Amino acid sequence: MTTPKSISDRAAQLSKALSDYNYQYYVLSAPTISDAAYDDLFHELKKLESEYPELISVDSPTQRVGAEPEKSFETVRHEIPMLSLDNAFNEADLSDFNARIQQRLGSTNKIEFSCEPKFDGVAISLHYENGLLTRGVTRGDGAQGEDVTSNVRTIRAIPLKLRGEKFPAILEVRGEIFMPKKSFEELNRQAEIEDEKLFANPRNAASGSLRQLDPRITAKRHLNFYAYGVGLVKGAELPGKFSEIMENLKTLGFPVTNEFQTVDGIAECFAYYQNMQKKREKLAFEIDGVVFKVNSRELQDELGFVSRAPRWAIACKFPAEEKSTIVKDIEVQVGRTGAITPVARLQPVNVGGVTVSNATLHNFDELERKDIRVGDTVIVRRAGDVIPEVVSYIKELRPAKTSIFAMPTQCPICGSEVIKPEGEAVARCMGGLFCHAQLTETIKHFVSRKAMDIEGLGDKLVDALVEKKLIKDVAGIYDLHHKIIAGLPRMGDKSAENTLAAIEKSKTTTLAKFIYALGIREVGEATAKTLAKHFGSIEKIEAASIEELTEVSDVGPIVAAHIHGFFAQKHNRELIQKLINKGIHWPVIEIATEQPLKGQTFVITGSLETLSRDEAKQKLEALGAKVSGSVSAKTNYVIVGADAGSKLAKAQELGVKTLNEQEFLKFLN
Repeated sequence: MTTPKSISDRAAQLSKALSDYNYQYYVLSAPTISDAAYDDLFHELKKLESEYPELISVDSPTQRVGAEPEKSFETVRHEIPMLSLDNAFNEADLSDFNARIQQRLGSTNKIEFSCEPKFDGVAISLHYENGLLTRGVTRGDGAQGEDVTSNVRTIRAIPLKLRGEKFPAILEVRGEIFMPKKSFEELNRQAEIEDEKLFANPRNAASGSLRQLDPRITAKRHLNFYAYGVGLVKGAELPGKFSEIMENLKTLGFPVTNEFQTVDGIAECFAYYQNMQKKREKLAFEIDGVVFKVNSRELQDELGFVSRAPRWAIACKFPAEEKSTIVKDIEVQVGRTGAITPVARLQPVNVGGVTVSNATLHNFDELERKDIRVGDTVIVRRAGDVIPEVVSYIKELRPAKTSIFAMPTQCPICGSEVIKPEGEAVARCMGGLFCHAQLTETIKHFVSRKAMDIEGLGDKLVDALVEKKLIKDVAGIYDLHHKIIAGLPRMGDKSAENTLAAIEKSKTTTLAKFIYALGIREVGEATAKTLAKHFGSIEKIEAASIEELTEVSDVGPIVAAHIHGFFAQKHNRELIQKLINKGIHWPVIEIATEQPLKGQTFVITGSLETLSRDEAKQKLEALGAKVSGSVSAKTNYVIVGADAGSKLAKAQELGVKTLNEQEFLKFLN
């Protein structure tokens, strides 16, 4: 049956009106219709769609509710990792943050910062293709999260379709899903009436609601959303300022908090922090601090990242809640990176709505400074989702006989040497390649795409291999056979054959990938490539002194010490030889005596036809050049491909020399 035009027109009119009302309510904070009137229009549209199913579209407001329950959530890898932020707790910490930025930029000028509340909710990644919402993924561990698309679609503050006509072909918007205070109170009030378990705080309520297997339950929980940035973007150039990106997101239909603002200089940042601390209790949602970001994207690119956090952003936390309790024991834990951490086992105490029985002592320097001992009555602090920490002990309540806790000299898991480098606070187990506490993460890193690239050895398979003790170190990968792999959950003969073929294929690699796969602390892809080019063989790197390592471009004293310490361990060298004996090999590297482009900076913009941008980057780096993501006065050349955008305009404005693709290829030759 063909839908009458008058009906389809009415449905389209209702759909657009309801979407506009959502925009006015959540984005503009200026509702133009009552809840009751909204509900009447919503039910009218729903009735039309039930009578004429062909009217239903994926972006219809009615499609936010009613999906069938999920059986489980799939794990999705983020194309761009969702990084965490470093923390500050007071004005001195903020001043240090500002000083580090100015030192790195070589400038004492005031910096413009964007400021926003630090929402106490669940971080989410929203993917849009051609303007339509296609996927919602939780932050997870930063590298991968859970696909909660069905639940995300129930949240009215999140647009199912972008507003306007112009938007990127692919847009990833990042933000926070949270439960407003009123919704939280109502949820717990209802739970109390029905004699169900109460949620400890709005953050836990939001997290639990978002992870319901039945989206209809999520829809009833009244979750909200604020955008705070973007991830992957294709088909559009981003503005030069972060604040402009946020304005664009509002135009596209995303809610951005009214508390967002920009300020000049770190003093104004602290004033914003103090103001938000005063307003905290009056806000409709929970926050546990504020976030400051350098507003200029060009400066962001120049500042870059350290470890898993950007250098250009920081979270300034509000003072935490504190309670006193007794230390029943002190134990050490071995983290996935080998960090040896002292942990206090506590007499359970409720701090900020959460029962705390364990608290971090951070490291052995901190343990010595605070002088925490078994039997002490201590002050425990907790802020948001930060791991509870022991702040101090109460001197007057210390028992007569207590002893100082000593740092272990051997790893409690594998017996390897524990080393605490001079000038560092963290002690580490040196058995990274075979320590069982680190084994799962070591193998996952070793087989990852940028390392040995063993397709088929996914996280769940690695977990199963380690859990069943079928593999004791990374070399054990090359001892796996068909019967072992085929016998694992969700594996069969064909999957086993494919995995074994990928393992065999991985034996042919490059020296840079092999170095990166070893998981040496602070040795990423770029440093691994630099080491490979500089030394040419694994044997020369093993034998290099700290002084020789610091001669390598981009390798400072700290990284050199990490590399030297790794190869100084006999078991690491033995395992490397074991891997080579199992057939891992790479082409012999001829060490270049000249790098004609050393000290020069290039930027690539637009699409290249003859080679990919990654290939162009590799060729430039092989000749000693630095390839940057932004154009500045320090840029020597901009390589211009098809559909070049703002970077070309910036180069012309600054008078930076540009090369088209043919000129670039001729230049390389």
